[in-house]
Amino acid sequence: MSTSEAIGRFYQAHLPGAALHNKILRAPCPFCATQAGNREAGELVVLLNQDSFFYGHFRCSRRCVPGGFPLHFARLLGLPLTGVPGFEPDREYPGRDRQYPAANLNQEVANFCDKLTEELEADFRREAISPEVLHEMRIGSNGRYLVYPYFQANGSCYAARCVHPEREDDSFWYGDEHFYGPEFQLFNAEEIDRCENGCLFVVEGERNLLVLRQLGFPGIAVPGAAVLDELDPARLQWVNTIFLLMRNNVESEAMARSFATRCGFKVRILRWPEGAARDLDLCQMAAENPAAVGKRVALMIRSARAFSPFPSPELEFHRFQEQLVREGGESYRKLHTGFARLDAAIGGVHGINILGGTPKAGKSTFFIQVASDMALRHIPVIYYDFENGRQKIYLRILGRLARLRTDQIRLGDMDDAGRSRYDQAVQRLEACLRWLRVVNDRKLSPEIMRRHIDFIRNETRADYTVVVVDSLHKLPFKDISQKRSGIDGWLRQLEAIRDELGAGFLVISELERKDGQFEQHPQLGSFKGSGDIGYSADNAMVLSTRWDPFADEEPDSRVNELWLVASREHPPGRVAEYRLDYPFWGFIEQEHGK
Repeated sequence: MSTSEAIGRFYQAHLPGAALHNKILRAPCPFCATQAGNREAGELVVLLNQDSFFYGHFRCSRRCVPGGFPLHFARLLGLPLTGVPGFEPDREYPGRDRQYPAANLNQEVANFCDKLTEELEADFRREAISPEVLHEMRIGSNGRYLVYPYFQANGSCYAARCVHPEREDDSFWYGDEHFYGPEFQLFNAEEIDRCENGCLFVVEGERNLLVLRQLGFPGIAVPGAAVLDELDPARLQWVNTIFLLMRNNVESEAMARSFATRCGFKVRILRWPEGAARDLDLCQMAAENPAAVGKRVALMIRSARAFSPFPSPELEFHRFQEQLVREGGESYRKLHTGFARLDAAIGGVHGINILGGTPKAGKSTFFIQVASDMALRHIPVIYYDFENGRQKIYLRILGRLARLRTDQIRLGDMDDAGRSRYDQAVQRLEACLRWLRVVNDRKLSPEIMRRHIDFIRNETRADYTVVVVDSLHKLPFKDISQKRSGIDGWLRQLEAIRDELGAGFLVISELERKDGQFEQHPQLGSFKGSGDIGYSADNAMVLSTRWDPFADEEPDSRVNELWLVASREHPPGRVAEYRLDYPFWGFIEQEHGK
């Protein structure tokens, strides 16, 4: 006898009066009497369609008990588990030996439920979520925020997440702080045991889970996709199939793929319809068309394939051909710096290009010139500045274009010829800023950087974007004590953005001092604070001065040498000499010895 046949017979044996019709077993619910007094029993529905992932899933029409699969059914009825199809006596269940405190929020949760107003219930109805589901999931309100209680495996609540009904980003945790760390951020965690030997949804956002519960699907929720990084796959090891449904954005999809890789092929990531809006979620889908949301979710389930971290051979070959075509196109070839010898050395601004140099060597000036010249050629550039400020950057660009000192521009001290050059430069700067975005965001994150790239591509309709980071060591970190790991983490994120979005990076880095001095001969080990620079950089360069930036007297000629110290595709070596066109904030590329 097959397992599926055994499951069908198991349910029929323990459900008196059951009738099978169209692969659905219906019977009076045996749990209603114990849960709801002497009222008329609801109908217990068991899905016995062998073509469905949800084969063997039961639920009560009155929602008197949470639904689940055969082992959960047996536990509710108090049946010996040895007679349940699929029971394995030697299984170990992670976390079941956890000790819980006596104090809990159970009574407070009940009070919060009593405060859920008709107005809030009406808001949920617009998303096809009924009051019955809200009652089942014990959703409440504290008068201002919705309260989502997080019950643990022992059936008690120790922490809850409070979310503003109109602003999801306005939220906070309430309760025992030990129970709202990442390890415990699983909404409806009790469902995991109910779905043993069955299937389970993992969704982003508690409210989205309510939509699934309304449709009759089993599931748990994480408050945000980032929590998946903290979710131990061992907690889901006895679930046969896991459906991941995250919000429709690149960040959430990346988190889903990372988690799926750790879980294995039992995971199926549900895909949103082609052309779906960014950040679309189930609640929005339900609000748009409440009557159709069930069919749309069912279609996503049917089209979901077992996860693989590897693309199909057909897709991989298609991507390879597409990239070849792009690299042969004009947009790709236009991504050059404007310095002929530098472009010959590195092949243009592709991948991650890191530039190191001593203080006052002109690293920012060098990349400001590259960025502004690219913008003038209608290449979108995002310049993340943590050094100079917008005004100074724009002033330097204007001074270089007009060949005027910055003090002359500030004071208006210029002759007729200078005024003419200034007027023309102002027009060019205005044109430049249509393609150049200078960002001074001290709370910058990789997710925000991705959004910025999306925005500028949408605004400019360009195929490629260049990103300048000035500088790597000034990027925001969560904790200054973790600066080294933070730099490496940022580099890994830049790699991901490079691969996902095809962005080219120009990154300024500091150099390491040894015994108070900088290396005389540029090399990869000269870079400061990261062991990952050599691994992350497609090209690593050093701008070294042939003059003393700290001397009392300014030299007549300020010449730097640019060295390519490491490259994935190009031979390292000396690139060229660059003379600082002082005081006009620009560099002139020179032949050796000129």
